Parts: sequence; C-alpha cells; structure tokens
Amino acid sequence: MCMTITTKYIDPFTDFGFKHIFGTEENKRFLISFLNSLLDLESDIVDLEYRNLEKLGLNIVDRKAIFDVYCTDANGNNFIVELQRSKQEYFKDRSVYYTTFPIQEQSKKGFWDYRLKKVYFIGILEFKMNRESDEYITKVQLCDTKTKDIFFDKLSYIYIEMPKFKKEEKELSNQLDYWLWYLNNLADITHIPEKIQKNELIREAFDVAEFLALDKDRQFAYQLNLKARLDYLNVMNYAKKEARLQGREEGRKEGVEEGKKEREIEIAKSLLDILDIKTIALKTGLSVEEIEKLG
Repeated sequence: MCMTITTKYIDPFTDFGFKHIFGTEENKRFLISFLNSLLDLESDIVDLEYRNLEKLGLNIVDRKAIFDVYCTDANGNNFIVELQRSKQEYFKDRSVYYTTFPIQEQSKKGFWDYRLKKVYFIGILEFKMNRESDEYITKVQLCDTKTKDIFFDKLSYIYIEMPKFKKEEKELSNQLDYWLWYLNNLADITHIPEKIQKNELIREAFDVAEFLALDKDRQFAYQLNLKARLDYLNVMNYAKKEARLQGREEGRKEGVEEGKKEREIEIAKSLLDILDIKTIALKTGLSVEEIEKLG
C-alpha cells in the first residue's frame, strides 16, 4: 500500500529522487551545471555520458549508501557522485576504493604508457564528516606533505557536508549556492523563492521534481523509496534515543556510586580517631589502602 505524499516536490535525498533529477539522460543538464559550479575544471563540461555501474562489478546492497552516478565527459574525465546518508567508519576508504574502478577501466591492451584521465569522486553527505570545522566543502588531492604542492592532480575527492550549508535565500550568490539550497530545501517547500525563480535552469529543476508531474509508475516507485527512507530515519532516530537514555541511566548509576563512595569516605574520616583501620574498613566497605591515604 502506497503512502500519501503531502509535499509538492520529491525528496532529493532518496535514491529515486536524486537519480530522477541528476542521473537520467533527459535531465543531465542539471548534473552538468552542478559539476561545473562545484569543480575547478580547465574547461566546462558540455556533455556527459552515463556509464553502467554493473560493468564495473559494483553490486551495492547497503542502502545506507547510494552509489548514484558514474559518468564521463567529452574529454574522458570520470565523475562518480554518491549520496551518503549516514556516517560510516571507513567511508573515506570506500571513497578511495570506488575511484579504483574508473582508473583500472582505463587500462589498454598492448602497449600503453599509463597515461590516465582525471577521476572525480563527489560525496554529498547528509551528516557532518568533520565537526571541528564549519567548512561545508572539502576538496582533497594527493600533495607533497612538506611543500603542500599538488603531486597528482588527476584524482580528486570532493565532500559536501549538507548540514553545514545554512545560507538563506538572500545570501545565495552563485550557481553552486543555488544547487545546494535546492538540495537542502526541495522536500520542504511549496513554492520557489523569487530570487531562484530568476534562474531558468534551477526553475526547470523544480518543475522536474514535482511529484504530480511524475507518471503513475514513477509516483509509485518514489512512494516506495520514500517509505524506505523514512523507515530508515525512524530506526536511526530510535537508536540514537535509546543510546541517550542508556547514557543517562549509566550516568545516574555512576552518580549514585560516586555519592555512596563520598559518604563512605566521610564516615571513615570521622572514625579515624576512634577505631582501628581494619574495623573502619569493615564498617565502610573501603579498602585498608584507601583508609590509610585518608590519614
């Protein structure tokens, strides 16, 4: 049974939503605009070819991470875009692992001089990867650890921590700002802000994301996908709540134990001039060594 959709636009943080907006041939102009605004490219991307992930031997079964898009531009540069819902212990390791596939795919039979095309990994994160910094975009390349000069510029990792992007409509100043605002707010609004209305491409992206604009089959697919996302969020929120309650209970127990210990110490101090140490130990439960330190 399908759930009732009460929002005007689909959620771009669902598997269906992100791929519908950015991962289809008919809508690739949106991904091209997003990548051009995000990456420091020598020349803008003018076209993209979507690649089949199955040819790379990738079988993603962990739906907490969605390997969304793998594509190449006219110059042979490779782009991997992944929407990451939750923090994982080895997320950085996995990022590096994923980039090995388009690297290995470039190998050629016979003579080959090992010249590689560029590979970009873009992680759109629904969590804070680095809580010590307010920077919402992190760009990583191999560099000389002493001089900090770029050692190899053909492998880049870009992480966007969406919870850190807090710009209001009036603060938006460029195309990347528009796209990040779009991602962060799409599922919660009913009308397009006036400032963004003036950006024709972003306005088109809103039109494409309207739930009622989808055909019946896509509406059904989105409803199922949204239900899975909400179920996952509920499970995560419940787990966090349980962890907090357990932490408070453990803290309460620790406080009781500490209070009991303090009372035993005070009693022991008051008995030092009256009883011997061994007797005090029996009366209070403190060790002989602990009582000797009180003297």
